[in-house]
Amino acid sequence: MFYWLLEVVGPFPVLNVVRYITFRTGGAMITAALFVFMFGPWIIDHLRLRQGKGQPIRSDGPQSHLVTKKGTPTMGGLMILSGLVVSTLLWANPRNPFVWIVLAVTLGFGFVGFYDDYLKVTKQSHAGFSGKTRIAIEAVIAGAACFAFIWLGRDPYATSLVIPFLKDVVLNFGWFFIVFGAFIIIGAGNAVNLTDGLDGLAIVPVMIAAASFGMISYLVGNAVFSDYLQIHYVAGTGELAVLCGAVLGAGLGFLWFNAPPASIFMGDTGSLALGGMLGSIAVATKHEIVLAVIGGLFVLEAVSVIVQVASFKLTGKRIFKMAPIHHHFEQLGWTEPQIVIRFWIISVMLALAGLSTLKLR
Repeated sequence: MFYWLLEVVGPFPVLNVVRYITFRTGGAMITAALFVFMFGPWIIDHLRLRQGKGQPIRSDGPQSHLVTKKGTPTMGGLMILSGLVVSTLLWANPRNPFVWIVLAVTLGFGFVGFYDDYLKVTKQSHAGFSGKTRIAIEAVIAGAACFAFIWLGRDPYATSLVIPFLKDVVLNFGWFFIVFGAFIIIGAGNAVNLTDGLDGLAIVPVMIAAASFGMISYLVGNAVFSDYLQIHYVAGTGELAVLCGAVLGAGLGFLWFNAPPASIFMGDTGSLALGGMLGSIAVATKHEIVLAVIGGLFVLEAVSVIVQVASFKLTGKRIFKMAPIHHHFEQLGWTEPQIVIRFWIISVMLALAGLSTLKLR
């Protein structure tokens, strides 16, 4: 809105700062944070009143959760998404198609997560709606987004996978890239969803990844910087930095209420939406492999579940005491704050490793 307003008002030197992506990214971050701080308590009270018993706690999970987390409301992702949407509409360039595509994926995945949370709360069961149906809906949303990215790209790189460290090596998938890109987006959404199991565990790594991809988006969308770093230039993706700034601000506001002991859980509403957003930004900026590095913690959580299930089905034995892997460490005797903070540290280290690939070409 502010960007559009500048065009309506006409040339006005003081307002020219609004044209800069860096300024609007900072504005989006502050706006989203203030929005969540202001309306967060009202949203929590409203959800607690509506949900009654709160999020159902799995009986086969850590036994301590049946006591410490019982009665806590879920769907806290609504706080994050509301701050994200308001902030993005205010600060992003409304003529940029990448903004609308990524926002559509975010809200689409958020709706899937919201419906899943709704079923869990109303039925007081940890089982939501059919997993196959859920994946199918996510596939349609992600596939449509990837098709749009290819259409916007209009060059061979739009359907290619760029390999980090190797500036001239790309794998052209053709139209099969829609399937590959959709897999990345769906995988990111569900990986973040699996990570959301302890107070504050998912939101900080998401913010770290969002900050990292905010920088990547800005560099990839800038012809001068992308040429200097010898990374693939994708016109228009720089505007995605504004969305990343909004996620960072909304995440900070949400963490205020989600810090141990949490007043509200993110739920599938937030985790699926934020994971889908990170995945779609990675596909748009041609940094899918770098997402696996920066979001390595999410990959680890997802792989731990896959390995656990596969091992039990094939051998009847479990690799971990409990999956996802953060519950494994709980069973080993680590306290919740120890697990959360140590996983945050790992996320920072992985983000630095991922960002280093920008120069190693």
